[in-house]
Amino acid sequence: MPIHDKPIIVQSDGSVLLEVQSPEYEKARDVIMPFAELIKSPEYVHTYRITPLSIWNAAALGIYYDDVVQKLKDYSRYEIPAGVLFRIKDSFDRWDAVRMTRHGEGTLRVETKTPEILDQLVSKPGIKDMVIELDPPRSFIIDGATRGRFKHMLIKAGFPVHDLVGFDPGDGLEVRLREKTLAGSPFSLRQYQIEACKNFWAGGSVRGGQGIVVLPCGAGKTVVGINAMAVAKTQTLILCTNVSAVHQWIRELLDKTDLKSEDIGEYTGNKKEIRPVTVTTYQILTYRKEKTGPFEHMKLMGAMNWGLLIYDEVHVVPAPVFRATTEIQAKRRLGLTATLIREDGLEEDAFSLVGPKCFDVPWKELELKGFIAEACCYEIRLPLPPEKEHEYAMAGDRTQFRIASENVYKERAMKELIKKHANEPVLVIGQYVSQLKRISDTLKAPLITGTTPNSKRDSLYGAFRRGELPVLVVSKVANFAIDLPDASVAIQVSGTFGSRQEEAQRLGRILRPKERISTFYTLVSRQTSEEDFAHKRQIFLAEQGYKYTIEEWSNSDINL
Repeated sequence: MPIHDKPIIVQSDGSVLLEVQSPEYEKARDVIMPFAELIKSPEYVHTYRITPLSIWNAAALGIYYDDVVQKLKDYSRYEIPAGVLFRIKDSFDRWDAVRMTRHGEGTLRVETKTPEILDQLVSKPGIKDMVIELDPPRSFIIDGATRGRFKHMLIKAGFPVHDLVGFDPGDGLEVRLREKTLAGSPFSLRQYQIEACKNFWAGGSVRGGQGIVVLPCGAGKTVVGINAMAVAKTQTLILCTNVSAVHQWIRELLDKTDLKSEDIGEYTGNKKEIRPVTVTTYQILTYRKEKTGPFEHMKLMGAMNWGLLIYDEVHVVPAPVFRATTEIQAKRRLGLTATLIREDGLEEDAFSLVGPKCFDVPWKELELKGFIAEACCYEIRLPLPPEKEHEYAMAGDRTQFRIASENVYKERAMKELIKKHANEPVLVIGQYVSQLKRISDTLKAPLITGTTPNSKRDSLYGAFRRGELPVLVVSKVANFAIDLPDASVAIQVSGTFGSRQEEAQRLGRILRPKERISTFYTLVSRQTSEEDFAHKRQIFLAEQGYKYTIEEWSNSDINL
């Protein structure tokens, strides 16, 4: 293509500028997404960043250095800086620079690509202490019990360990998929779900059995996990974000497999069942009576001879669960998520302790094939009430954000939007309970918050699914793993500080396949810090290929 049509500029710091107005924009975006992370998405130029972790995830998917360089050259307007090419090559070289294999009874062999790497590693105090025996020029032996800790330390040192030790199969459990659900509907796997499980399992080889599957909400990540159980045929521990998600997993297992209720245990605040398939929450695992006390329920990790651990919404796994995972590296581990982004910056922990990305598919691709709903995304900017402008100007950062978030004009705009979508099921989602209570009272619609009993939550979710509730008001508890297939409109009245993972989850609430187009509204107070945070959230939507329309509403639009 002509030089002036090429939409990419690679800068010496590793950032990649992508011109949105270019006719080649979509093609260029799709080719760089597997190895670059989107960090900014203003209207005309998006900025990506190539990092060691983004390269390691690409390498895990079978992408090679030459592929990356050729794609960058195909779309780059100018010559790629030599320093960037060097860093990309170095990251690819580090991907397979350290291999771990089984050695003897209870020991592992670590083999490095060069003697220099061995010297570099064993000179580090923490790693040096793990070495049982040196086997020059390129190998050393470690205790098998330190497998996870070793991998964790290595990735912090810039070397992702290629773990080829293999896994303990665990105690057997036959799991078969149904051809029809309990309601009699035909059930079969979609091709991408089959591919996701195939990539994770890798034929049962030592290369398989650890990894993260990235799929949008509504695309059937739970089904991928269930299929992995059917392939692994082993006792399984499933970790979820909340009790509603636990119940959803149990419903799906009973609906789509031949497992009986006595095969499946719920391990939550209400029940403590340990069975061949046990479903629990991260909160239970990280519960302790005192701040510095032991985690009361972490023993569940070793309560049965699990052969498979499934981490639902792996991007929110608490750090203590990661630490426990370092001790159970002999078990196969599957992470499921809509986004690899972690707001706490622990992406490397997920990579080293759960596994690299083993499957990813763009949201727009699944939308075009009808597997998730088409979505229109709008940001509606509203003025602050005059009486709040001075208070906002004099407040600190956090108070400013809350004033902007709880702008009462949002409630009037919300009512206008609900009128516009009068015949569609609507979710109103927010951050602040006081604001949500006002909205709930105004709309005479039920409210679900963190204090709502689980039985009542499940009852309200069920009524919404059946169409008995036209509007449901929910706090951030609805961000994760809630199956609301009939929701087609979401109105976000407030959120956290520019969280892309939150945006992924909230948008996902309305992306279940349906005949009508889904609509996602974010209400933002104009000329406030909320605009800045809303802009950060746009990054996620742009990354997934969604157009984001900004509308400026005046007082007349909200009937003032």
